Amino acid sequence: MVRSRATLAAGALLLAASLGLTACGSNGEGDDGADAKSLTLWHYEGANSAMGIAWNEAINQFKASHPGVEVKFEERGFEQIQQNAGMILNSDSAPDIMEYNKGNATAGLLSKQGLLTDLTEQARSRGWEKALSPSLQTTAKYSQDGIMGGDKFYGVPNYGEYVMVYYNKDLFAKHKVAVPTSLAEFETAMDTFVKAGVTPIATAGAEYPAHQIFYELALAKADRSFVDKFELYKGKVDFHGPELTFGAQTFADWVKKGYIPKTSASLKAEDMGVAFEQGKYPIMISGSWWFGRLAKEINKFQWGTFLFPGNKLHPGSSGNLWVVPTKSKAKKLAYDFIDITMKPEIQNLLANNGGIPVAADLSKITDPRNKELNDNFARIASNDGLAFYSDWPAPGYYDVNVSAVQGLINGSKTPAAALDQLAKPYQENLSNIGK
Repeated sequence: MVRSRATLAAGALLLAASLGLTACGSNGEGDDGADAKSLTLWHYEGANSAMGIAWNEAINQFKASHPGVEVKFEERGFEQIQQNAGMILNSDSAPDIMEYNKGNATAGLLSKQGLLTDLTEQARSRGWEKALSPSLQTTAKYSQDGIMGGDKFYGVPNYGEYVMVYYNKDLFAKHKVAVPTSLAEFETAMDTFVKAGVTPIATAGAEYPAHQIFYELALAKADRSFVDKFELYKGKVDFHGPELTFGAQTFADWVKKGYIPKTSASLKAEDMGVAFEQGKYPIMISGSWWFGRLAKEINKFQWGTFLFPGNKLHPGSSGNLWVVPTKSKAKKLAYDFIDITMKPEIQNLLANNGGIPVAADLSKITDPRNKELNDNFARIASNDGLAFYSDWPAPGYYDVNVSAVQGLINGSKTPAAALDQLAKPYQENLSNIGK
């Protein structure tokens, strides 16, 4: 899920242009497109990411097994799809298959609007259901209200993901900092860097990274009951309760203490990743989607990862979903492509390039760092420690999360005000769905 980012303005222009094109393929909306001669596929993974490498090989295998079928791969920016998916999929230029973000506010919303194909029958007959553990199925299945954990498959993930701490081993050694095992030790480590004139954490307030730190901090005081209430609407959420209050207050404190740079309010995820790769920061708290890229691009220092210290719950879930738009004109071809991405050779390729496969032979992982990545995910998943993401619960909640946490970084919002901002659209969404 290393996201290829474009500006929203550029994204809008590209999408407007794409909507003017005629979709490829034949047959009507209700047909599975068994005779289609082309498959239009969109995803937003970087070419050198684990997913990008594995899916490129899947495309090659698809072409080999489907002679005469043209694959029209189009890379789209994450923000392009995030902001315009409803418009895209409600047009005659919808792709036949695309990568899309999981969660109530994204895949759930589109399934509720009737824009995604129900994949339940395919998941059972093709074995996808058996390949996915119950915790990974949560984000693939939705109710009629678009709430994840429902009874019908509307997407298929073929990898997992979670947020962790990336660290520069050379800087840790230079400043005699040990890998922390508790939140208190983590803060002590960051104090050491600050005293040495080194800002500890690379992050980005204009996109997802900063609010994932906020959520990690909230999860330090949370249990599964809180996650079920917040993410699955299984009870009332107190936005000024101990979990979210601790997250917002501690995040604001980290800015004041110099752990998080105030300049990060306007930065994007790419800025964060490049700064960490250049060795400017000892710590980056972000997702496993960065792992494969860092492994290929960092050659000037040693680096490693560890789980957020002291937490039993971590932001994470299945990876993004392959979804088949209702207006896809090549549905059978789309199902065949999903099949290929679940094959052992593609799953093993994903693992050996720094990804977290859902159906690989983990004994085939040759790199110790990749093995640690997958072992940590297995540890989290086996302990029911995947807590999803703070921007999932409501439509448009991603932008709300970004804005609220930006306010904590630049000091324009108090922790209480930031939590009020998060509470309003969440409660409005509950009212809209009759909860």
